[in-house]
Amino acid sequence: MVRSQTWDPERYARNARFVAELGAAVVDLLAPRAGERILDLGCGDGVLTAKLASMGCHVIGVDASAPQIDAARKLGLDVLVMRGEALDFDSEFDAVFSNAALHWMSNPAKVIAGVRRALKPHGRFVAEFGGHGCVAKIRKALVEALNRRGIKGEAANPWYFPTVEDYSQRLIRSGFVVNYVALIRRPRLRSQVMSSVGWKPFPRVSLQPCRPQNDPPISLKSERA
Repeated sequence: MVRSQTWDPERYARNARFVAELGAAVVDLLAPRAGERILDLGCGDGVLTAKLASMGCHVIGVDASAPQIDAARKLGLDVLVMRGEALDFDSEFDAVFSNAALHWMSNPAKVIAGVRRALKPHGRFVAEFGGHGCVAKIRKALVEALNRRGIKGEAANPWYFPTVEDYSQRLIRSGFVVNYVALIRRPRLRSQVMSSVGWKPFPRVSLQPCRPQNDPPISLKSERA
């Protein structure tokens, strides 16, 4: 089954602006310095990309969604339509930054390899994304609903929610030194993202506003050896 995602920038901004707001802590972990070249991986509509640029960094944003990239360009940002599994950079960046995007990229090995290639020696990779247990009840219900309809639910699952151990080992095997990685239990007061931002990876399933108990993200900071 082919996985597809459709993002509507206006609906995303209206219903999911909290994603960028929660990314402020990841920017702090990045500790950007003026003059640095930074790649924003999965930049979306460019809100955090613009924040990094306002701090004096030279930022390029990439995202697989053409409509999101169009929205980012309206902010005057240097952005490209590019999948995280197909990064086309070579030793260009002091840092790669990513907020709430890596869990949408289904091939983590290709993503990590591309990030490493994009970084200069000793460049850093700082990211936050959904970790093991994220929206677990929703995922379980969706997979079961699809299975009952003769659709392979696991094959349609668009998310990658790894454990800390799994992702740490992937980074180490790819030549990173892991400085910090943590699974953070973060209660989500309300989430309408799955029904309202225009995301449709599950055919024939209607997603309604939901209140998951916890939405645990992984935060990490690593350095290219």
